[in-house]
Amino acid sequence: MTKRDLVARISDQTGLTQVDVAKVVEKTFDNITETLSRGEGIELRNFGVFEVRRRKPRVGRNPSDPSKQYPIPARAVVKFKPGKEMKEIVMKLAAEAAASALAPKPTL
Repeated sequence: MTKRDLVARISDQTGLTQVDVAKVVEKTFDNITETLSRGEGIELRNFGVFEVRRRKPRVGRNPSDPSKQYPIPARAVVKFKPGKEMKEIVMKLAAEAAASALAPKPTL
């Protein structure tokens, strides 16, 4: 799903114009980005938690020439941890997909 798809879906569900929904969605993403850029986390109940994690500097190697080492600098990355409700919904989908993959295929 793209941002445009999200805006269209919310617009259809709420009756608001796509222009108004797009402004709200854009401001939401801007505020999430701004908060994370300050190193702060964001907790959205029943959805999940966004947090900034710091990665230590390390030494990397080129797979085609393992004898050479390259320094990889420290950096900050965004980590997302899904909430309980989201986990349960996704796990249910995964279980349904696994069950349908195991089901016998009809022969013609």
